[in-house]
This record gives sequence, structure tokens and C-alpha cells, in this order.
Amino acid sequence: MQRRQCIITSERKKVKNLGLALDLGRNFRNFRCLMPDSMEKHYVRSLFDAIAHRYDLLNHLLSGGIDLYWRRRAIAELVDLGPKRILDVATGTADFAIASLKLGPEEVIGVDIADRMLSIGQAKIARKGLGHRISLRRGDAEHLDFPQDAFDAAIVAFGVRNFEDLALGLAGMYRVLRPGGRIVVLEFSHPRSSPFKQLYYLYFHYILPLLGRIISRHKEAYTYLQDSVMRFPEGADFRSILQKTGFTRTRETRLTGGIATIYTGTK
Repeated sequence: MQRRQCIITSERKKVKNLGLALDLGRNFRNFRCLMPDSMEKHYVRSLFDAIAHRYDLLNHLLSGGIDLYWRRRAIAELVDLGPKRILDVATGTADFAIASLKLGPEEVIGVDIADRMLSIGQAKIARKGLGHRISLRRGDAEHLDFPQDAFDAAIVAFGVRNFEDLALGLAGMYRVLRPGGRIVVLEFSHPRSSPFKQLYYLYFHYILPLLGRIISRHKEAYTYLQDSVMRFPEGADFRSILQKTGFTRTRETRLTGGIATIYTGTK
């Protein structure tokens, strides 16, 4: 597997030291990562399987626990809908699926491509005695094995950027939603205001990968995190993709200075 490689598309061709990071931070949106045109599923699967045993710890530690708030805030976007059946795509270890139970659904189904992540999620659900309300299975957004109009809500937290084919994955989620159903996407984004975006850049590109490598003991995992976040079409670009898929009333809500964003749309 070829190592993921990033380039700078601003005036500065290379980042040679931390001092230049502040200049780069001022042109944050001009930074993009080059990856293969088709992201191989087996690469993503093996990557997340490799860090599955420390995934929850890393999420909470490296975000200072704020990822828990982000999930609660995203789930709140469905309160008025009162969904009875919820599909959680790229469920990972099922944190988002478990958070969605606050909505009082009759059934939550989570799908993911990484078997070890699903195993940890299953164990977590069993410990909490939630097996009668949440079920997990292997699957991906591009090939959802559910009938049309099967769910009231389709949700995904920090997973849509890992879709092998973003448009096809969103189309799959659209298909299984009932008319009037809602999609909720929680994803990383880029802060836009100085000096916060410069501080974020330093943390995201230097401190987080180092801590991630030390704790997970995996060299590529948090380099991949950087790359996938940087190449993700955030903001108006992502809303445009949702609209082309067929979603209406699309909206975005930026959280914590723009580190994460909630996107919603209606079928």
C-alpha cells in the first residue's frame, strides 16, 4: 500500500519547521491531501481494526472528551423527528448508536466494515444491557443491505470521510430513508478564525499524530486521520453533495470554533 502523501497548494511548497505552520494556518483551506482516486476498503478496514482496542480511549483523550458533547449535540438534531428506526453507518464501537437511544427509538442498527470495531461495540452493548435495542452488523454505506424507505433517520459520526465513494455512500443512505426522513452527519472540519485556526493546525498536524502514534502504537492511523480530514469537502461543498444526492433543507452547524460540523438534510 502506497503511503498517503500530502502537498501544499499555497505559495509555500513545503513545511520545513513549526515556524512555517503559522503561515500555512493562514491559508488552511489551500492545504489538500493527495490520495489514490479510489480509497481501498481493505486499507481502511485494516487500519481501524488495528487500533480498535484503543479507539475509544484515543477519541476521548485526544479531544479532551468534547467528542461526547459533539455526539449529543448531533443527536439533538433528531429530537423533533422522533425516529423509531435509526441506521448508524460507520458505527465503529457503537458510541453514536448508543447516544441515539436518548431519542427513544424502537430499533437502532449499526453497520461498519471493521470486524474488530464491531466486536468491541457488541461487547459494549452487551455490558450495558442494550442488546434488545441495538444490533450491529458488517456493512458499508455503498452497499446497504436494507429495503428502500426502511429508516426514519440515518446517522454517521466521523465516518463519512472514509466512504470509498462519497456520492454513492450518501445515495445509499438516501435510499433507505423514508420520505421525510433525515440524515445527520457529524464530521471534522477546519476552523476559519484566527488565531484559533493556527493553534488548531499546530495541534492537528503535530501534537495529535504524535500522541496518536504513542498511544495506539500504530504509525499510520493518525497520519491517515490528518489526510482524510484535509481532503474532505466540508461546509458548502458537502451541502452541495447532499443536495445533488436528493436531500433538501440541508443545513450545517459548526461546533467548538469549527473543529467539527453537523450536517443535516431531509429526504
